[in-house]
Amino acid sequence: MSNRNERVAEEVKKVVSEALRTTVDDSDIGMVTVTEVEVTKELETATIYYTSLNDNKEQVAEGLNRAKGLLRSEVAKEIRLRKAPELEFKYDSSIEYGNKIESLLNEIKDK
Repeated sequence: MSNRNERVAEEVKKVVSEALRTTVDDSDIGMVTVTEVEVTKELETATIYYTSLNDNKEQVAEGLNRAKGLLRSEVAKEIRLRKAPELEFKYDSSIEYGNKIESLLNEIKDK
């Protein structure tokens, strides 16, 4: 990823995180943490990876998709780009995967 894409991805991450905290009022979303943002080479699409304390992942995904338009307008307002990128949300399971690996390693160490 180029420097410009990295800077745009970081700005999108900041704007979306702040908007989720202050602007979006959806009880289905709950506490969501944006872990990573990747933008396409042409800055047309931003893939937002997130984690949530809510156990119902489908409910959180639906809430984020409902808020997609509001979040995109916040990105357009805060970041000076010709066209605001389309937002896609993907659940980041890397934390759960890391916890599983750690528990397996602890299990092996105990044996």
